[in-house]
Amino acid sequence: MSSGNIALLEQTLARAKAENRAALVGYLPAGFPTVDGGIAACTALLESGCDIVEVGLPHSDPVMDGPVIQTADTIALQGGVRIADVIRTVREAHAATGKPVLIMTYWNPVDRYGAERFAEELAAAGGAGCILPDLPVEESDGWRKAAERAGLATVFVVAPSSRDARLARITEAGSGFVYAASLMGVTGTRESVGAEARELVSRVRSGADLPVCVGLGVSTPAQAAEVATFADGVIVGSAFVKRLLAADDLQSGLADVRELATALAESVRR
Repeated sequence: MSSGNIALLEQTLARAKAENRAALVGYLPAGFPTVDGGIAACTALLESGCDIVEVGLPHSDPVMDGPVIQTADTIALQGGVRIADVIRTVREAHAATGKPVLIMTYWNPVDRYGAERFAEELAAAGGAGCILPDLPVEESDGWRKAAERAGLATVFVVAPSSRDARLARITEAGSGFVYAASLMGVTGTRESVGAEARELVSRVRSGADLPVCVGLGVSTPAQAAEVATFADGVIVGSAFVKRLLAADDLQSGLADVRELATALAESVRR
């Protein structure tokens, strides 16, 4: 049985806390703009200040994702991205940097692939865990057992609409960290990421001692700095994807995401 890197994830979050700052978590879909380009981009984020990276498994109907990530997913799917490519992205980004890399995926592809096999291959690649935004905690036993055996974190997503009893159940079942969606709706860049997220983090914390990372809508260094005042981690995705989409070629896209990662890393340390 391979052993994944949940311990590395936990140590990384603990180290950020010891440094009195939030961790910076970046997100990019695998296979975008190409498989090799995606590997280079994920590695660039980790080299430029991200503590952790989430590699998205592209999905044809990404219910939680806004138009920016949907566009990137479509490009990846049209390029023929496969689960093996997603695992390879994790392997190479982790090997290049020694930092924790997770997969963010809807449940259906994992279910079809086989939870045991998926967990085993992700662990063998050095992965730290899985974020599963649409897996109901009530139906998660099989996956959680496979993940635990493989040394992987199971990260659940909570939203401001989640009731307290449900939050407690989710945080008890999860491991690694809790992904707090800052608002109702889909991913994307937002004007403000404020009160709802702050309140959600304190509600999650009252029921668990897992770190809480906030995502959905954080795109600027100012927003990251704000979220860093109350969350254990700040998750940024669409803003990185947007820069790669807007770039004329891969090299300038990589330079743009490096620049943003560096600025965000400084802001979570303020």
